[in-house]
Formats: sequence, structure tokens, C-alpha cells
Amino acid sequence: MLQCLILELEMVFSWLNLLAKFGFSNITGIDYSPSAIQLSGNIIEKEGLSNINLKVEDFLNISTKLSGFHICIDKGTFDAISLNPDNAVEKRKQYVKSLSSVLRVKAQRNNIG
Repeated sequence: MLQCLILELEMVFSWLNLLAKFGFSNITGIDYSPSAIQLSGNIIEKEGLSNINLKVEDFLNISTKLSGFHICIDKGTFDAISLNPDNAVEKRKQYVKSLSSVLRVKAQRNNIG
């Protein structure tokens, strides 16, 4: 198994399934829609993939439980937020804030001598 924490947003058609088949583990998929999560869960179960976690989450109001991911895959969330005529500028700022909170912070090296 390849150890990499991966988060995918809005995941009805999921890249996570492909990554899981290639041996990645610690994979999480989120969507704000419970029915999308249920559909994804059915597909994952049908394909026999046990290394994908699914959660109902609104990425613009992300819970503090999601953090430490190495990779975040987004195939349309930012586009949908940007095209929404209802306060798009603030929603893009919130997206960036949410993204920075879920991604792992790279440890800085101390240069000695």
C-alpha cells in the first residue's frame, strides 16, 4: 500500500476508486450531498474497495476533523463556487481557507552550521 493521505471533493465520479485500485490507502472522499455519498458508497462496495472513507462535508464549512492530507483532488468544486453569482468572491476566499486547513503543513528544516 502506498501511504498518502488523499482527499477528494464532490466525488460521485471518483478518482479515488482508481487510486485505491493502484494501491493507495488513507483515502477520503467528501461531498455535501448525503445521496452522493450513498451512491459513491454503493460503487465502492460493488468494486470491493475497503480503503476509501466517505464523509458528508461542506467544504466551505469544513469540520476540524479533516486535516493532514498530502493531496486534495478537486474536479469542479472551485469552478462551481467561482461561477455561482451568490457572493463568489467570499466563497473563493473560504475555499482557500478550507483548503489550507485540510492540507498537511510541510515541516521546515533547521539549518545548523
